[in-house]
Amino acid sequence: MRPVLGLMLAAVAGLAQAAEIKRVDVPNFPIAQAVLVPGGSDLVFLSGTVPSVTDPAAPKGSVQSFGNTEAQTLDVLTKIQATLKAQGLTMGDVVLMHVYLVGDPDKGGQMDFGGMMNSYRKFFGTADQPNKPARSTVQVAALASPGMLVEIEVVAAKAK
Repeated sequence: MRPVLGLMLAAVAGLAQAAEIKRVDVPNFPIAQAVLVPGGSDLVFLSGTVPSVTDPAAPKGSVQSFGNTEAQTLDVLTKIQATLKAQGLTMGDVVLMHVYLVGDPDKGGQMDFGGMMNSYRKFFGTADQPNKPARSTVQVAALASPGMLVEIEVVAAKAK
């Protein structure tokens, strides 16, 4: 009886290890409508990441000191990628993303969704990295520092 029980437990453990993260994509758009993360997966929650100053000669707290939305998004996603790598994860492990955009003064105070997407598409839904996170993008009044137009927080998951 014990060998049978052992085989059953090994089979159940094998099924648990075989569970994988499943994504339901939005057709023709690089986000997931839903992401199913199986129980027992490791979850990593990254705090909001903001851009670094890229032009120290520009006036402090200006959009010019951080760059436009596209440049800020590229900087933020590159920083997120490095943080994930330090945890043994990749951008392909991101399952949820919240994007906060401040209205761009050069766009009449409207968020530059297109600029954000130009950089986002370099990390998600590509031939090299086809996984896409569930995502929401909202316009906010301001971020921690004037001139910042982008803040992004993510949740990454790794099935065991």
